[in-house]
Amino acid sequence: MSEPLLALDELYVSYRRRGEVLPVLRGLSLSLEAGRALALVGPSGCGKSTLGRCVVGLRPPDRGTIHFAGRDITRLSEGQRRPLRRHLQLVFQDPRAATDPRRRIEEIIAEPLDAFGLVARRGRTRRVAQLLERVGLSAELAQRFPHELSGGQLQRVCIARALASGPRLLIADEPTSSLDLIAQARALDVLAELCDGGLALLLITHDLRLAAALCDEIAVMGQGVVVERCAVDRLDEAERAETRALLAAVAERRADKPSTPTSRGRPGSIPIV
Repeated sequence: MSEPLLALDELYVSYRRRGEVLPVLRGLSLSLEAGRALALVGPSGCGKSTLGRCVVGLRPPDRGTIHFAGRDITRLSEGQRRPLRRHLQLVFQDPRAATDPRRRIEEIIAEPLDAFGLVARRGRTRRVAQLLERVGLSAELAQRFPHELSGGQLQRVCIARALASGPRLLIADEPTSSLDLIAQARALDVLAELCDGGLALLLITHDLRLAAALCDEIAVMGQGVVVERCAVDRLDEAERAETRALLAAVAERRADKPSTPTSRGRPGSIPIV
């Protein structure tokens, strides 16, 4: 078996609040192969986002190791981590908080291009236009500011920025939770095409429907660890109570709302409603 692109081994993370130690990750282990799409799902507060922050270096674990492409990246210095960021990118939940309102869209998307010297200055505009088109946006938006775009458009700008460096792994932390249904569908189309194109995706979400629409496998978190992992088309065979509760929540929402067209679905996936 080939070595996984990402391997997390026995991660522990705790936070201190008012003198009290609050465990978040409690020995979590997880792996992701190159070119695969894995969803990390679970209720709010289970540690999903903390795990994502650990992988990209925003919050080092208290204990445990993180390997990316065969290299231990658990406690790299900022200088050591900087070249790594070209291959490992993160899309945040709130696109407005993740973009500088004073910068034009071209400048925002070009940040990785400039940081890693990936394109000459004279070719930057053309490359940004290509990235905008890749996420389904007009190149004419390049000269606008973030406040001139809708939330869905701006989230796709953030995805374009993440793709600019040609990453091997994209971590998407609740990428559609702040968007309306139409914007969600468009963002899902973009992410689905990226998955089909061979990019490895770690999707962090509380929404099992979204996970099933995009990913090959689902890992369910509970109490700071992965309690169950299964293929999307085997979800109906899930045994753990945490997974069954997520499935029940999907069924309840489906009963409460009229169905809307899905952006895209993988075989056996749960429709986005």
